[in-house]
Amino acid sequence: MVRSREQMAEPTIDDGASAWRIARDSRVLDVNSSYSYLLWCRDFAATSVVARDESGEPVAFVTGYIRPEAPGSLVIWQIAVDGDRRGRGLAGAMLDHLTTRLRDKGVLQQLETTISADNDASQRLFLSFAARNGASVERELLFPAGLFPDAHESEHLYRIGPLTHPPASSIETRFSDVRRTRSVS
Repeated sequence: MVRSREQMAEPTIDDGASAWRIARDSRVLDVNSSYSYLLWCRDFAATSVVARDESGEPVAFVTGYIRPEAPGSLVIWQIAVDGDRRGRGLAGAMLDHLTTRLRDKGVLQQLETTISADNDASQRLFLSFAARNGASVERELLFPAGLFPDAHESEHLYRIGPLTHPPASSIETRFSDVRRTRSVS
């Protein structure tokens, strides 16, 4: 693994456009509207994280939310890392950072995400996360392909928990934690 110098923090509204660009440039994520990324950075900043390079520019993000019907369950919506930053452990470090932050606030018991059957990278990421946290993984079909109005593979729900202890040998310790204030300009 390459050591990186990214700094992690809650996203601000100013990060919305960068999150949209990172998602678009990934060429693998379902890209939402630019408006949705602005809203996400405003309304779900506490359950999301952005990684910034040495100059403060966003290079990666995780978006998540707490399920209203299942308080304590963090749903990870998207994870994206700029192409030149991939393969360095940044996605796993962002997950560790975010879940540690929420666990410290007492609002996290488990993590949920959906992954398509052909997304080996995401499967490895979340199985590795579960192993670092000593947590079990439940997997079940959540959205069959036939539910989607467009060409989309089935999505399987991965439920990881319980998340009661900080990650063992956390890769997050290689990355910095930065607190930023939200900007509304």
